[in-house]
Amino acid sequence: MIAAFCKRFSCAGAKYGSYFYRAMGESLSLQKVEYMFGIVGVPIIEVAMAAQAAGIKYVGMRNEQAVEACRLYSKFSARPSSLEAIPSVIEKAVRTSMYGRPGACYVDIAGDMVNAKVDRIVSCCPPPPVSLADHGAVTEAISVLKAAKRPLVIIGKGAAHGRAEIALRKFVKMSGLPFLPTPMGKGVLPDDHPNCVAAARSRALLQADVVLLLGARLNWILHFGLPPRFDPDVKVIQVDLCAEEMGNNVRPAVALLGDINAIVTQLLECVHKDGWKYPSDTEWWSTLKDKIVANAKISKALALQSTLPMNYYTVFHHVSQLLPHDCIIVSEGANTMDIGRTMLNNYLPRHRLDAGTFGTMGVGLGFAIAAAAVERSRNKGRRIVCVEGDSAFGFSGMEVETMCRYNLPVVIIVVNNNGIYSGVDPETWKEMAKMGDLTAIAPPVTLLPEARYDKIMAALGGRGFLVRTVEELRSALQLSLSDWEKPSLLNILIDPSSDRKQQEFPWLTRSNL
Repeated sequence: MIAAFCKRFSCAGAKYGSYFYRAMGESLSLQKVEYMFGIVGVPIIEVAMAAQAAGIKYVGMRNEQAVEACRLYSKFSARPSSLEAIPSVIEKAVRTSMYGRPGACYVDIAGDMVNAKVDRIVSCCPPPPVSLADHGAVTEAISVLKAAKRPLVIIGKGAAHGRAEIALRKFVKMSGLPFLPTPMGKGVLPDDHPNCVAAARSRALLQADVVLLLGARLNWILHFGLPPRFDPDVKVIQVDLCAEEMGNNVRPAVALLGDINAIVTQLLECVHKDGWKYPSDTEWWSTLKDKIVANAKISKALALQSTLPMNYYTVFHHVSQLLPHDCIIVSEGANTMDIGRTMLNNYLPRHRLDAGTFGTMGVGLGFAIAAAAVERSRNKGRRIVCVEGDSAFGFSGMEVETMCRYNLPVVIIVVNNNGIYSGVDPETWKEMAKMGDLTAIAPPVTLLPEARYDKIMAALGGRGFLVRTVEELRSALQLSLSDWEKPSLLNILIDPSSDRKQQEFPWLTRSNL
């Protein structure tokens, strides 16, 4: 388990040995917290030292977000009324973060507790309980699936958190249903699975008449389940751990409340008992396969373009050929994240992290640091690859110092188009500068052309590569993946006007201006 504790507050000076610090460190350790990530300042210095004394690994970070604002978006927030209450509040925060839908919790400690004493101990919380869906509802869900002409399974990150991959693999194989992963549902079943229709996403969502929604929310990522992206008469079988999520935006035809893995197992048992399988020779399967082939042809043509500067598709085509199948991919950005998730495959569950539901930029390097720290302690030999747009990298770019400080061999790939969505080339930038004040002339989406992010990494002791060609890209990435001693950064300069391929729904990518 990983704990985040980065808030700073002021109080009278106190020594590391005070009961407050020991209580904090020991309370976290008793809940089996392995890592603490923070930004030190009095008295967080002492809290971090107490955590280390209790056996918790501390990773000092550089980028402090507005921590107090987290209170509004946390599953649980509390300020212990006394030092004696700290162990039980910590236990509840850890338990709440795991039980039901996972989420962040916020604990605010008053500064006047640092010299108090406590003898109370609260043992580690038990694993989350597992709940099953109502048997009648499961039977009804199978009936709806059987009646579907164009069924679709959508696998969300809830399925990844619920560790439903084994049951899901059996269910998809036995039922013969096509599936579509959400961004962080990628890898629950491998992206190269024969039933994966991610390459025909728009067509699958638009024409499906029954959707089995497994641990995914009908929010903006899935276009709220509404037209024009969905059939207005689509029937949704909603499987979720959170009762409050049922019926958001679209009322489900069947609601299955409970643990995702347990419910998929229930569905699997029904399919096995009935011996039912969706035919592989239907018009629906033909439609999806034709669309997959057509989209792959378009993407391949873009990827094989030999012009310089490179485009997104050329970059991701060659990166995908070199990445290990078991690597953990962290990604954030605009086009970088959107195109990258379609071209960088995931083959294993819980091996992808991106900007998530809120599209929050600046989280990528922090995610990569946490993943690299855990991977090193568990010695599984998996690479952490952080794919960043140049704008996204700028939000927390100084975390490369953290990577260098702890010798975390993260491979950072910055896809640099000189801007947010699009930029300008150096010559155009110079011409604009001649015209007058750049603050009045430069488009708001532009960044400094060909900024040398690679030199930042090199200056701090890591490897930095400036990449302009396919040959330079492949060479730099191979060298970076072979280096387990220090982090690397590939600064890949691409065409500032490079964009996504033509979209079936143009309003997805056109500007509102």
